[in-house]
Amino acid sequence: MPEIRRLPDDLVNRIAAGEVVERPAAALKELVENAVDAGARRIGVVLADGGLQRIEVVDDGCGMGPQAMALALERHATSKLPDSLIGPDGAIELVTTLGFRGEALPSIASVARLTIESREAGAAEGWRRVVDHGSLLADEPAALPPGTRVRVEELFAKVPARRKFLRSARSEYAACLDVVRRLAMARPDIAFTLETAGEGTKRTVLNLQAGEELATRVARIIAHELKDNSVPIELERDTPHGVMRLTGVAGLPTWNRGVADHQYLFVNGRPVKDRLLVGAVRGAYADMLARDRHAVLALFLDLPPQDVDVNVHPAKTEVRFRDSAGVRGFIVSGLRQALATGDRRSAQGPDRAAMARWVSEPVAPVTAPTAPLLETLFTGQDWSAPPSRVGEARPTWSAPLAQPQGRAEEAKPVSAEAQSYPLGIARGQVANTYIVAEAADGLVLVDQHAAHERLVLERLRAAGAAEGIKRSQALLVPDVVELDEVDCDRLEDAAEGLARFGLVIERFGPAAMLVRALPAALPKADSAALLRDLADDIAKHGRQEDSGALLLAERLELVLATMACHGSVRAGRTLSVAEMNALLREMEATPRSGQCNHGRPTWVKLSMEDVEKLFGRH
Repeated sequence: MPEIRRLPDDLVNRIAAGEVVERPAAALKELVENAVDAGARRIGVVLADGGLQRIEVVDDGCGMGPQAMALALERHATSKLPDSLIGPDGAIELVTTLGFRGEALPSIASVARLTIESREAGAAEGWRRVVDHGSLLADEPAALPPGTRVRVEELFAKVPARRKFLRSARSEYAACLDVVRRLAMARPDIAFTLETAGEGTKRTVLNLQAGEELATRVARIIAHELKDNSVPIELERDTPHGVMRLTGVAGLPTWNRGVADHQYLFVNGRPVKDRLLVGAVRGAYADMLARDRHAVLALFLDLPPQDVDVNVHPAKTEVRFRDSAGVRGFIVSGLRQALATGDRRSAQGPDRAAMARWVSEPVAPVTAPTAPLLETLFTGQDWSAPPSRVGEARPTWSAPLAQPQGRAEEAKPVSAEAQSYPLGIARGQVANTYIVAEAADGLVLVDQHAAHERLVLERLRAAGAAEGIKRSQALLVPDVVELDEVDCDRLEDAAEGLARFGLVIERFGPAAMLVRALPAALPKADSAALLRDLADDIAKHGRQEDSGALLLAERLELVLATMACHGSVRAGRTLSVAEMNALLREMEATPRSGQCNHGRPTWVKLSMEDVEKLFGRH
């Protein structure tokens, strides 16, 4: 029998490093979190070769003395767990600091050359400690201002098996930049700088000042345009252990991206990548975004420590909620409530590339036959008529040809009341598809089909159509669907909520469900496939209190959206000016009218400044 023996400390540290320090970005995350926990007001980061060659983090926090520094490099030694959280009666789940395991520094020191220089406030001198892949090289005084400087060099230099799995310097730099962005976004009260060093030069990538407003900090990190294309989020809900709070910034549905990399999620100040939160965001934007588009936002969820477990993953990027369904519902409702305050807005202005395609000069010279009409317009004299006296000058052109005729109505002066209309007043229609309106601050183009599609959907909801499509259609012969026993348990618990949506099911033995009725809107649904999907949805997101499962609600919402699409004004239909204005006024009063049911914008605005630029008047 193989002998059981204790592993050497250096091997234990290298194994732990595999969990905590998988790449330069992971080491950088641990170091910046230590600086935040140390009470730093300013944190500076320097990267060389994407962090592969060097990572340096400097802060002005509380600092460490020689003894504390030596202890910090031992495994499971930390200052972030008070005595009240340690021991048989302790509650480690109440920890509020970013780090608390005490593994980061010794793990990094086991796979890199680690230099720590630190000085406590009021101390006469600082101290330096250098560890090279687990071997102590220096332990001596150092001159530096109060705070801590940590330098990591030659990561995995002596662990070639790990080194070869690292990506290119550019990819590692992108991961490091994402780490700093997320941590800086979570703490707008701290100043952050990020510099890249190479060949004797430094380049400043981020320079964020302390004390910025959350919306300002988020916009500076994600994109400056976000501030004009987003809505603030502020929502609270009581829980058995305290208050759950949701804050942040949510981008308008029409201001979206093709990838989900611009969704920043935080739980109690920790940047996380949690599937439940990502699913909640997708559910909140369900009928406002196309399937291949993703929202841009920064969400900060704060809840009592008793309601969340942050000790799930060594890197603390995943969390576990006590009431996952409640958290998901809170986020979905909070996002939808916030978007309802700005849902009549569309993305601010047309695409810049589209603007660049405007033609500034006619593509062909004006033909002569139109000139007599212009002369008549400007002089009041009909120059196409024959001369009245001998010798009178006569134009050399012939009589005007037949002119193209277009539908137009007399433009009436804009009333004082109309000045307050956000979408302005209708002036005409282009291609029988786009309404042209004049607003106080620019020119508005409206896609009549997309706009009316949203209006019809909201009318259906208000008229109770959503309740109507939930009605049951009893099956002549009930379907028996065989499932795993665990899935049957989940569906049985959710049966009451599912019945509200027209799906009537009951338990049929230990590993089967009986389907007695389907929603009237889904009469041809595959019962077995539907129940399997619902069981998976409940396993992933938890049972919803009001509907049993989110998936069924989303499917019925899709039916409503399809009904709205077929019942709306089609592109190509000629509208009168009165009809156009009626559409604009209803859009201003209808929730989520800034985007259609598929996530496309219903209107765009060309500001007067942009119009003047087109004509060189700026």
